[in-house]
Amino acid sequence: MKGLTKTLSMLSLAMKAGKVKSGEFAVTEEIKKGTAYLVIVADDASDRTKKTYKDSCAFYDVPLYTYSDMESLGRALGKEFRAAVAITDENFAKGIVDKISEEKNKTEE
Repeated sequence: MKGLTKTLSMLSLAMKAGKVKSGEFAVTEEIKKGTAYLVIVADDASDRTKKTYKDSCAFYDVPLYTYSDMESLGRALGKEFRAAVAITDENFAKGIVDKISEEKNKTEE
């Protein structure tokens, strides 16, 4: 799936630019500080993890997307498995949301 690569490449670029936080504590901190413009949780993260981020993002009004798997998210960041990531740059966040939406539209066609 080509679109998948575009989203993960953009995530990788954001990481290289220092605009991504990963790991439970770091992502939660960014949400609470108001510096997370987007949170992505892996499809295969535990239900507890998904609920925690869903509740937290709803409370702090941060867009949340469930996307890909923990291994792919981690690989895009040059790390091991990652259940969740926070994007701390508004432009990267918008770009990643656009790519995710493009992919969803392609799958629905």
